[in-house]
Amino acid sequence: MKNLNYLCLAMLVLASCQKPNKIGYVDNGIVINDYQEKKDIEAKYQTKDEVFRKKADSVGQAFQAEVQETQKTAQTASQSKQQELMTGLQQKQQKLQQQMQAEQQQLTQEFQTEIDSVISRVKKFVKEYGKTNGYTYILGTTEAASTIMYGPEENDLTQTMIEALNAEYKKSE
Repeated sequence: MKNLNYLCLAMLVLASCQKPNKIGYVDNGIVINDYQEKKDIEAKYQTKDEVFRKKADSVGQAFQAEVQETQKTAQTASQSKQQELMTGLQQKQQKLQQQMQAEQQQLTQEFQTEIDSVISRVKKFVKEYGKTNGYTYILGTTEAASTIMYGPEENDLTQTMIEALNAEYKKSE
C-alpha cells in the first residue's frame, strides 16, 4: 500500500511538471489580405494591368483602322487581291491576339510568383513567431475551409500577426 502511495505521488509530480501546450490560431485569409506587402503587390500589378489594357486598346484601335482602310482598298481590287488582303488581316489579327495573350499570361505568372513568395514569407514568419514566443502550435483557418470552429479570443493571433508582419515589412522598405 505504501508503494502504491509513492507511485501515485510520483505520477502526480511528473504530471504536474509537464508544460502545457501553448496554442494559437490565425485566420490565414485575413492575415494575407491585410498584409501591406500583398496590398503593394496588388497595386503594382493593377497599374501594370491598366497599362496593358491601354496598350491592348490602342493596338486594337490601330488594327480596326487598318481593317477599315484595307476594306476600302479591297472594294476596288480584284477578287484574288481581296482574298489576299483579307487573309493578311486574319493572320495579323491572330498574331496580335497571341501576342496580347502571351503578355497577359506573363503578367499573371509574375503576379502569382510574387504572391506565392509573400505567402511563403508569411508562413516562415508565423513559424518563427511561434518558436520565439513559446507556442507549441499555431493553427491556421480560413472562411472557406474552417478548421477551427471555436477558439478563445485570447488565442486568436490574427491581428497580432498582421501588425508584426506589417511592422517587419515597413522596416525592410
